[in-house]
Amino acid sequence: MIRFYRWAALSDHWVASALRRIRSAFLEFSLPIPHVVCKLVLAIFLGCRALFKFFVRVFVCEPGFKAYCSSYGEGLRTTTHLPWIRGKGRIVVGENVRIFGKISIAFAVRYSEAPTLEIGDRSSIGHNVHFGIGKRITIGKDCLIANEVIIFDAPGHPASASLRREGAAAPTEAVKPITLCDNVWIGQRGIIYPGVTIGEGAVVSAGSVVMSDVTPHTIVAGNPARRISYTDLSKSLASTKAALTPEGKPTSTVSSERDKS
Repeated sequence: MIRFYRWAALSDHWVASALRRIRSAFLEFSLPIPHVVCKLVLAIFLGCRALFKFFVRVFVCEPGFKAYCSSYGEGLRTTTHLPWIRGKGRIVVGENVRIFGKISIAFAVRYSEAPTLEIGDRSSIGHNVHFGIGKRITIGKDCLIANEVIIFDAPGHPASASLRREGAAAPTEAVKPITLCDNVWIGQRGIIYPGVTIGEGAVVSAGSVVMSDVTPHTIVAGNPARRISYTDLSKSLASTKAALTPEGKPTSTVSSERDKS
């Protein structure tokens, strides 16, 4: 078959040339449809797609996710993706929680009889978020978790290479619960490590790797994440002024030596 494709693509034979012309005509074919008809076709397509997604969400995905939950409040909404859940554990969901897209949840029962994921009222979970739960991950109320965030309270393997070769699991002391307090915002592709507590109102910038606790009402960024500002603008200005001299100018080593001379 490959030899035929090469012959059809490279040969000067009239049959090969005809095949190339037919292929080009097929790829470039387009109907001269009036703009009004195009809009009508698009409206029909979007309407059918919306109707299909409505039935999938209402009759498949939301009931499926609720079946996984130990308890859930009113107003729980998902999209047309059923969460990918491995292992056995407890999922506790508050009221008016939104799941935007596909999420994955992996429970490791070796560390706890009932590893638990708790999501507080009015919190939102973005697309392709992953939760790895050995003991407990708690998400407070009114939290925003953006797309592709990874939150895990248990490392997948031990740090020791010899133990990994033996197929051993991560040690129990490495499994540490995670807490996201109320009004926390985790930016896209943020990673939250075991044992971390993120204080109320804190913001984790996109792509940050959080390996230690975050003070309430602060903004952190980087790898590892560190404080770069405050959510309260007045505190940010005060922090900036604290780094300046009493005259409001940055300290300069060159000017200090000049004054001494």
